[in-house]
Amino acid sequence: MIIKYLSFSISIAFISWIVGMLINAFIRKTDFYHNHLNHLNFIKSEKLNKIIGLPVFKWIVKNTFFKFFNQKLKLKGKIDEAGLIKLRAEMTTSETDHLIAFIFVTCFAIVAFYNFKFKSGGIIMFVNIIMNLYPSLLQQENKRRIDQFINKF
Repeated sequence: MIIKYLSFSISIAFISWIVGMLINAFIRKTDFYHNHLNHLNFIKSEKLNKIIGLPVFKWIVKNTFFKFFNQKLKLKGKIDEAGLIKLRAEMTTSETDHLIAFIFVTCFAIVAFYNFKFKSGGIIMFVNIIMNLYPSLLQQENKRRIDQFINKF
């Protein structure tokens, strides 16, 4: 039974990435995106990032097949300010994709909880946090590091 919920959750998470990209493509052209979503920062504390396990998640992304998912999020060649700004923009896009996907999947979990399917809703939210929230938090951390480099230029 848990396998059924887990496979459904993973399927919804993958579908949510597509939904996130589609919705983000529309809102990317708005002022709201450039004025607010470009500067999101949920967790500013490095200590809190360590407590929630973000360094472990970062290691998993860097050292497993996940590193092949978004090839635009890599520095190539000589590092200059223009390259960092472009990389930061790609990270913002990825972060927003994952946040929209997180909200999308959360709706499924809320419906499951509303229908008293607590095990299903809990598994959906667990997978959602791992596959959508953590990548977004990782992008926020990376954007903070890039901002420090941009300020040095």
